Amino acid sequence: MIGKIKSYDEDTQTGVIKSDEQFYEFHVSEWSEPVLPIIDSDVLFEGEGANATMVTLIGSYMDHQEPVKSRIIALSLALFPLTGFFAGHRWYLGFYKLAVIQSLVCIATLGFGILWPIVDAFLLYSGRICKDQQGRPLK
Repeated sequence: MIGKIKSYDEDTQTGVIKSDEQFYEFHVSEWSEPVLPIIDSDVLFEGEGANATMVTLIGSYMDHQEPVKSRIIALSLALFPLTGFFAGHRWYLGFYKLAVIQSLVCIATLGFGILWPIVDAFLLYSGRICKDQQGRPLK
């Protein structure tokens, strides 16, 4: 069957696939790819009742090496004071949990945490941060 991943929880390592208006649950042990499941990815799977087995990525999702996000935009978001304070560069690159943590640190320290985006800007500039959350290289 062909379906689309609608949710995936890294903590429980479970997700849901939608196919023909039906939902199938899967566990990462049924996942056959080297990368973690990505929401809205098209997959091929075997449906067994309400469970999905032998889940495999199909189509263009198998090759995650095409750059989509820009290093220049991420660097600009890190250096601009307001977006840097609220981790705009992390939101842009898809690192949502880290963005929330960074924003909370900046708020809790009354702005002293603004050093974090400056360090991130250096890491972006030097190429140490070179991929987005999905593992694709930055332009």
